[in-house]
Amino acid sequence: MQTSTTTFHETQSHDPAVFIDRAIAEQLENLARANLVRNPIVANRLLDEIDRALIVCRSELPPDTITIGSEVTFRDNATGNMQTVALVMPAEADISARRISIMTPVGAALIGIAKGETIWWQTPDHEVRELTIHDVVTP
Repeated sequence: MQTSTTTFHETQSHDPAVFIDRAIAEQLENLARANLVRNPIVANRLLDEIDRALIVCRSELPPDTITIGSEVTFRDNATGNMQTVALVMPAEADISARRISIMTPVGAALIGIAKGETIWWQTPDHEVRELTIHDVVTP
């Protein structure tokens, strides 16, 4: 896996554990590497998540772990707003249908974490936001 330059994400010492399904780990890594020039912040975040993840068989994923196809309900801790989205591959993304791509700042931050966890992510405007996962429905 790639060692990237220091990003905001790498400075967070309280990141939750990450578990990624072995069946999609290589696909996610290839997707991130293909986007390093076009979308470096998100691509590096996704590579960071893959690097620190425990790569396991789907049957070994802890309950309520977010993977591609999961429906996730989270609270934006800055606004208190609750939102439910599905985490999908870029070709399936459709914000009007609440399907967000893994290649978005939120999507890359969500992969592999579980219900009850809180994550930090950086908006395209470099604002740091915190989300708490309230529910995960796995595919």
